[in-house]
Amino acid sequence: MGNWLSWLSGACPKTVYSVPAQKLDEYIQTSLRPTEDCQRQIDEAVDTICAALQEATEPPTVTDVAKGGSYGRKTVLKGNSDGTLVIFISDLEKFQDQKENQHEILDKIWEQLRACQLERKLTVKMEMQRSNGDLTVRLSTRWQSVTFDVLPAFDALDLSGKPSPSTYRDLKRALDQTKASPGEFSVCFTKLQEDFFNKHPRKLKDLILLVKAWHRQCQKLWGDQSLPPSYALELLTVYAWEEGCREEDFDIVQGLRTVLELIEQQEQLCVYWTVNYNFEDETVRNVMLNQIRSSRPVILDPTDPTNMMSNDETCWRLLKAEAQNWLSSLSLSGSPGPSWNVLPAPIHETPGHLLDKFIKDFLQPTKKVNIQIKAAVGIISKFLKEICFRHSATKVQKPIKAGSSGKGTALRTGSDADLVVFVDSLTSFPSQKTERYNVIKEIKHQLEAHQQQVTDQDVEVTFEISKWEAPRVLSFSLKSKHLNGSVDFDVLPAFNALEKLGPLWKVYTKLIAQYEQHSDTPGGEFSACFTELQRDFVSSRPTKLKNLLRLVKHWYKQCERRLKKKGSLPPKYALELLTIYAWEQGSGATSFDTTQGFRTVLELVTRYQQLCVFWTVNYNFENETVRNFLLKQLQRPRPVILDPADPTGDVGGGNRWCWHHLANEAAEWLSSSLCFKDGTGGPVPSWKVPTVQTPGSCGAGVGPVINEMFSSRRRGILD
Repeated sequence: MGNWLSWLSGACPKTVYSVPAQKLDEYIQTSLRPTEDCQRQIDEAVDTICAALQEATEPPTVTDVAKGGSYGRKTVLKGNSDGTLVIFISDLEKFQDQKENQHEILDKIWEQLRACQLERKLTVKMEMQRSNGDLTVRLSTRWQSVTFDVLPAFDALDLSGKPSPSTYRDLKRALDQTKASPGEFSVCFTKLQEDFFNKHPRKLKDLILLVKAWHRQCQKLWGDQSLPPSYALELLTVYAWEEGCREEDFDIVQGLRTVLELIEQQEQLCVYWTVNYNFEDETVRNVMLNQIRSSRPVILDPTDPTNMMSNDETCWRLLKAEAQNWLSSLSLSGSPGPSWNVLPAPIHETPGHLLDKFIKDFLQPTKKVNIQIKAAVGIISKFLKEICFRHSATKVQKPIKAGSSGKGTALRTGSDADLVVFVDSLTSFPSQKTERYNVIKEIKHQLEAHQQQVTDQDVEVTFEISKWEAPRVLSFSLKSKHLNGSVDFDVLPAFNALEKLGPLWKVYTKLIAQYEQHSDTPGGEFSACFTELQRDFVSSRPTKLKNLLRLVKHWYKQCERRLKKKGSLPPKYALELLTIYAWEQGSGATSFDTTQGFRTVLELVTRYQQLCVFWTVNYNFENETVRNFLLKQLQRPRPVILDPADPTGDVGGGNRWCWHHLANEAAEWLSSSLCFKDGTGGPVPSWKVPTVQTPGSCGAGVGPVINEMFSSRRRGILD
């Protein structure tokens, strides 16, 4: 109560611990951000100094000046802060040159800065100091000061402002030749560092300010004992936001909790980026792998793979203790809302024998998440059955929980639920196509009306704006006093074909007739009608296979985040089916080696141009109409992966999706990831799985004509 009273009385909190969680945003604005006037004055002075250095007629010739440190990253704390002025010199033509003539160059820059101080009118006070061969410039107003380290450097970037493919190879060679310390040339990449932070939203930088203020407070508390550099915590905060949120506006308390919880898990931390360098070049790959396989915690500079943030276990343990203190303090523990779900390390660096533990610790939904989803589905199902259409001739026959939560393969991250709603107004496949949007509009209208009628914020719905004129799905986010947080929903109205059309063979002949009579109907258009079959196909599988599915989906999501700008990836469902196929053909046991399964799936992805996978559990070759249609489907361009519930749904898609991008990712993982090494570091073999499913291998009793088709196809194309 005392904290609240002191805050309300206008007193500035002495520590971040004493700030109520609800007031953290206000605290950042009033106590951590420099005032706009002070920031503007310092910016003007910096611009004047940079211009003076570049306009100087005496050597050394300055080609450019980069702004680094907290100042360049725009994470300056109110009061006193730091920065760097990196002076790119034309005579420094390679990394090795930077080790030579530093003192002579700094002496000349000192003179140029003195001339600037005397000849140019600055809006702030400027103080310079030479100490132990270093040069610093302090710029200060009445309320704000920034101390800059002045650093001559080689400009390692090309004309586009990006590193060329050879840049990091040259960096590694220079480190070896000069016996320089790893990260010693990181100042050469200051412009990249500035760009990296400039691409992130202002509120993320506010969160960084809060974390830095806490770090500074910890440093004062521990005195001479060394803590990890504040830059390491800035990067960790960016990582937390990128992995857990990516929204411009977010709950600052959730973000803070996430960062502190990651610090708690410092023994597992492994954080790196591939925005400026990656695993493609052999030299860079070896540098990266050497770094990220060293003792944890590991946080790599996203602009310089040799620049490892401190991995001293002692200093991180001190910070861990302080993180636990803040998490348990009244100001945070009493605040509602969870943290973001962010893993402390990428799966790429998890050894194969630890994959099962990784899945259990990070991918399996917690009991709390499962209860949340069940409660949310209950709320919406009750609304649909009892409220939505009570004044309408349309009636809900039944809602079906679909998607990952229905199949039992949901991931821990993100609370979402899919519901397929069978309504009696959709009486055929054609009516589903023409009348579905009317049902969606009615559900949305009734949800909005229900939200206004209920009291005590029992239901709060936020709708997602669809890019389609007549969407096939209603997407919204549900909040309720009965839920801890929100749950995202996709609701799909559908025709109840399985009950209305009789036996399965009849259902499929009607489906195929609809598909063949209307050539513009895309494959899988009516797959929602077969949701129960899709669900049962997966939900009946052993628990360990479902965990392998979670692992593959987690890998897919990582690839999707990196590759989404390059083109459309195949649907996640295709990877799920490929995983089940790999297990059926390679193992079939309830207990198996997860690493072998994972390796097999990725190897199949790399061989996507040969894939032809199907099942005969719901449809087969016995009925002539279905048989003829299946034969056409199986002769489509590879990859072919038929939905076991819907023969029109080829989720392999041939050339429709960018399988080659996913295959490249899979190949890179197979060659570099620890996932495929056993406890001794040896390679784990894959299962022996054919790329082509034959009728005999899935239990289909078929005639010689079909077997001959497969044989000729294999001889003519695959071999």
